[in-house]
Amino acid sequence: MSTLTRLAVLPGCLALGVVTAVGSVALHQLWWGLVLAVAAPAATLMALPPGWWVRLPFALGWVATVGYLTVPRPEGDYVIADGAAGYVLLAAAMAFLVSGLVTLPRRGAPGPVPAGT
Repeated sequence: MSTLTRLAVLPGCLALGVVTAVGSVALHQLWWGLVLAVAAPAATLMALPPGWWVRLPFALGWVATVGYLTVPRPEGDYVIADGAAGYVLLAAAMAFLVSGLVTLPRRGAPGPVPAGT
């Protein structure tokens, strides 16, 4: 993948992470919403190829949005409630961040072998 293509994909993956996180936070109080809030980003992380340009921006967008939404609002209440569902969502955010970082390709590591060789 050329550098120009990578630069074009990066904002899209970042935006996808932000939109998915907003949906996850909106639904995490419902039992089925919490399952969906954790399963959808996890499946997306597994489907995206590892790398600086694809998986990491998605994970950072998701984690940054969830982190931003944990800050108390001016009224004094929180978007992510203090309860089991909120803690599961925060634990998922940490797991997604670690997953995005751990799966980065190592410097100097050979790339994937083309099919048919």
